[in-house]
Amino acid sequence: MFDSLTERIQGVLNKLRGRGKLTEADVNDALREVRRALLEADVSLAVVKEFINQVKTRAIGEELWKSLTPGQLVVKHVRDCLVELMGGTQADLNLADSPPTVILMVGLHGAGKTTSTGKLALFMKNRGFKPLLAATDIYRPAAIKQLEVLGNQLGIPVYQLGENASPLNICRGAYKQAKENGNDVLLIDTAGRLHVDGDLMEELKTAKEEMKPQEVLLVVDAMTGQDAVNIASQFSEQIGITGVVMTKLDGDARGGAALSVRQVTGAPIKYIGIGEKSSALEPFHPDRMASRILGMGDVMSLIEKAEQAIDEEQAQLLEKKIRENQFDLDDFLKQMQQIRKLGSITDLLSMLPGVGSAIKDMPVDEKAINRMEAIIQSMTAQERRRPEILNASRKKRVAKGSGNQVAEVNRLVKHFDMVKNMMKMFTGPKPKFKKGSLPFRLPF
Repeated sequence: MFDSLTERIQGVLNKLRGRGKLTEADVNDALREVRRALLEADVSLAVVKEFINQVKTRAIGEELWKSLTPGQLVVKHVRDCLVELMGGTQADLNLADSPPTVILMVGLHGAGKTTSTGKLALFMKNRGFKPLLAATDIYRPAAIKQLEVLGNQLGIPVYQLGENASPLNICRGAYKQAKENGNDVLLIDTAGRLHVDGDLMEELKTAKEEMKPQEVLLVVDAMTGQDAVNIASQFSEQIGITGVVMTKLDGDARGGAALSVRQVTGAPIKYIGIGEKSSALEPFHPDRMASRILGMGDVMSLIEKAEQAIDEEQAQLLEKKIRENQFDLDDFLKQMQQIRKLGSITDLLSMLPGVGSAIKDMPVDEKAINRMEAIIQSMTAQERRRPEILNASRKKRVAKGSGNQVAEVNRLVKHFDMVKNMMKMFTGPKPKFKKGSLPFRLPF
């Protein structure tokens, strides 16, 4: 995400970073390029003007910090203003004093509203809540069935009364069931339209007045750019929204919607969709996103992903094996499978500071883990425990069984040996990483 914007802004700011002295003309030239990059990223003109003015006001005439060069200081101001532009801090969900918390999910057709409703329900479930989904979209064909299928997949109950019931009666029935069954979060999937119209807004106003939700979350498609901002503005003005769920952000190379929506509507982006999986929904952190745009990485999000995906019990068993020098190919395979849960290799690398731009044009083989998995599973139990017995004939058999070349088998064994040697840093009286730290869990 933000590929084109990141590339342009990094290019401009990199020219400033190494400069020992900056004039006002230098800053103006750089900001002119940043302005052009933001406009090309489909950021609203009014938002761009305000952003550039803020950076210029801070950057020109300010005393330098002893630890920063003039160029670094401009970069700092650009980052700070980006953070403020996107909301400043992460916006948490508003929870009801007395459960259930009611969340009204609104938006137009095609934005991913029903899917996002399911994703948010799973997000809440994984954090200890007991959600209930309510299917009130009685107009779109199969909308109720779609939510039911999602609910079954996620293990989350769905309340529905069919296509002949009124949305308001479905809301009332769902709220009653949530109360009776102890569901502390009620997510209402409302009907959408192809465009904003009077009927849609009236129906949503009625539902809002009746249910008095703690959250009215607007689901918008980041790929639509400025249209997403216009839609958010209309919903904000007519029914009032408390936050935005921005879908398909991983496919948006420009990023204009994410940079404009808070400034235009006053409503923060609370969650972002970054993939098709049900777990591909994340809280939106303005500071982390600003760092990623400027190529500074997003290590905190990477650590959080690891904490969610890595099995604690397996991590402890692995630690024991490493300390006893018993790390084998079975352990190696388990670690690769856990890494795959974190997402694509390209996305993971892009979260590391300074790596995003370096891998931009570098071919990353996303299927490498699949090939290594096939190779290891084609070995006997003895070969996985003792890779050193893999002679030429055994490697040839393994290659044939896994559908690979012998060179791939050799590459895997070499990679395993390298990882095992690296593991030695964890042994001894003074390991270099503390127990349970990320480098320990993700040794390769």
